[in-house]
Amino acid sequence: MSSGAANLRDVRGPSALGGGWRRSWDLLYLMAMTEFKRTYFGTALGYVWSLARPLMLFGVLLVVFTQAFHLGSGVPHYPVLLLFNIVLFGFFQEATITSVQSIVLQEGVVRKTQFPRLVIPASVVLTALINLSFNLIVTFVFILAFGVSPRWSWMLLPVLIGMLLVITSAVSMLLSSLYPRFRDLGMIWTVVSTALFYATPVLYPLEKMTPSIREIVSMNPLAVILELGRKWIIDPHAPEPAMLAGGHLRLLIPAAIYVGTCVAAVVVFRREAPRIAEAL
Repeated sequence: MSSGAANLRDVRGPSALGGGWRRSWDLLYLMAMTEFKRTYFGTALGYVWSLARPLMLFGVLLVVFTQAFHLGSGVPHYPVLLLFNIVLFGFFQEATITSVQSIVLQEGVVRKTQFPRLVIPASVVLTALINLSFNLIVTFVFILAFGVSPRWSWMLLPVLIGMLLVITSAVSMLLSSLYPRFRDLGMIWTVVSTALFYATPVLYPLEKMTPSIREIVSMNPLAVILELGRKWIIDPHAPEPAMLAGGHLRLLIPAAIYVGTCVAAVVVFRREAPRIAEAL
């Protein structure tokens, strides 16, 4: 065998961050802002449509759960709690559902050798985060209008959003990297995300559930995040997530799921990134 043949080696395909961090950040900002502007370009109401969706859902659910099921009568500040939960979960749902097909829809740029694949789902999450920021401004106007007094724990809102952002980004990475090879994932996640909406305490506080069901729902990391948001932002007298879960040790389960999802997202995305163009 010749020396030239002996030096042959496998060449990996484009990586998750091909081109370096600086280039990836620039592309991320450019793609997110372009998508945000494109979404509302040419519409009569512009950004108001982004706010109208959670507000309309909030209005319908508020009537149903306060008039038909009379749930709101036993929950302090239930209307704003419902709105706050819808806005937070809506961010997770919007980002993850949109990210599923995000890489496939950007096939033209994915086929470019050094385009960083991670920028595509990350830009979807960043666009959803921009929408969340505006929605939270309106949400806090409602919170104040309904008589919830500001308190020091409101300063923990960035921590809450940070925890939600990390798990949302991780799920978005997993879905977007696997979809090019498993096209059924789009339909599956649509069903799963809808199920998660009802399996997460968006419409109800956990203490309204039976102890056995409460312990199961408490394993959901999103449930812990929303219950923390309720205590930090809406009702300081609300039960601690540990109490609702059945003790501090039981919080290790959602923590393990949270960390495991993040680790899996990094491993799977790094593995799939070089193969994405082949699967398209």
